[in-house]
Amino acid sequence: MRITGGVARGIALVIPARGEIRPTTDAVREAVFSSLGDLVVGARVFDAFAGTGAYALEALSRGAEFACLADKNPRACEAQRKNFASVVKSILSRGKPAPTAKFLNLDLLKPQSVATTTVARANLIFCDPPWILWSGQSEKISKLVEWFTTVVATNTESTRLILESPAATVPPPPAGWELVSRIFKRKGNDSPMATILKRLPAT
Repeated sequence: MRITGGVARGIALVIPARGEIRPTTDAVREAVFSSLGDLVVGARVFDAFAGTGAYALEALSRGAEFACLADKNPRACEAQRKNFASVVKSILSRGKPAPTAKFLNLDLLKPQSVATTTVARANLIFCDPPWILWSGQSEKISKLVEWFTTVVATNTESTRLILESPAATVPPPPAGWELVSRIFKRKGNDSPMATILKRLPAT
């Protein structure tokens, strides 16, 4: 598993040996960032259920200026810090300024535990919850997305929510968002699918 683009392209990412981490495949992640294009440059990122931190770190490699990574798994948080250090080292070696990051060890299914200012200032939100939640607790994911909607800035068309799920689950666009595209690289109900949503302007 590696960073697929940007100045830290090719950097290998640490994956915890235990802790039920299911990283996004390189192919899906690369396709997502290809779709996002220049929206990543200068972006502020919030990575929910960050796991290894692949989405956030890929964004930093591609020009994002700040990322907040949140996960309740301590092993995941440890891996994120190691991976961030590797990405920053690569960025600095290319003569580029180092991006900044914040790491949160908390349960995202309790949104009140996240400072709203952290999310409100983000214009790229990656949300890749454990797949078991889609089969038994999808209402909790819906509430989390609804919370994103209530706190994220509404005055920019550059805001995107990238929601990853099993291909068998097709989440409808929540209120306040419209569908941009759905990305998947393999057929089958258990293959990963990324739904890219655009923040609608306030009315």
